[in-house]
Amino acid sequence: MKSINVLIVEDESIVAMEIESYIQKLGYNILGICSNGKDALQSILKHRVDIVIMDICIKGNIDGIETAILIKKSSPNSKIIFLTAHLDDYNVDRAIEIDPIAYLSKPFNREELRIFLKIAHHKIINNHTFVETDNNHIILDNEYSYDIKNHTLYYYTEIIHLTKKESDLLELFIHDKNQIVDFYTIENSIWPEKTTNTNTIRTLVKRLRQKLKHKFIETISSRGYKLIIN
Repeated sequence: MKSINVLIVEDESIVAMEIESYIQKLGYNILGICSNGKDALQSILKHRVDIVIMDICIKGNIDGIETAILIKKSSPNSKIIFLTAHLDDYNVDRAIEIDPIAYLSKPFNREELRIFLKIAHHKIINNHTFVETDNNHIILDNEYSYDIKNHTLYYYTEIIHLTKKESDLLELFIHDKNQIVDFYTIENSIWPEKTTNTNTIRTLVKRLRQKLKHKFIETISSRGYKLIIN
């Protein structure tokens, strides 16, 4: 592959070394590991940084999202992948503003990280080529599409891996797009043979939201969810 430079911004040394070891095996060039925003910004000034793997809670006066905003100002073409133990709405909303490649929770899933690194690589090399669509595809936005026939979610031309339940939930949302899907319908569609609870449903929705970069799915208080697409 063409040399893709990756900067890791992570203040937990064991986690940083695990990420470094893993993505080096995938063939990416590691520019370095930074534990704070100041060092990360200095690296951006000294080197061409293609991808930044950014922890949100890092040492120093600015957190990972503030650092990423400054990185994008200095290096607009750098792609950001957030890693965090905190998937709260406040941080998600802040992160969405800079349109990251992904927002992944810790402990990170290696396969998900591999896929999103590949997506970032694809966007850098191929200038955002979109998947060729046909009558079986629903366009969610300029990044995502869904193949109804094959039950496949695409991010540009890359297939996003979904678990069986994530796939079933997305299919349900797309079938009833722009309409409220209540908790009862979700429970009986995804878990037809067993009783579940709203916390289990929320966890599944949260996982699907991550893979959709926290777009499209709106929470309807005390009722359920709505997939909003034009």
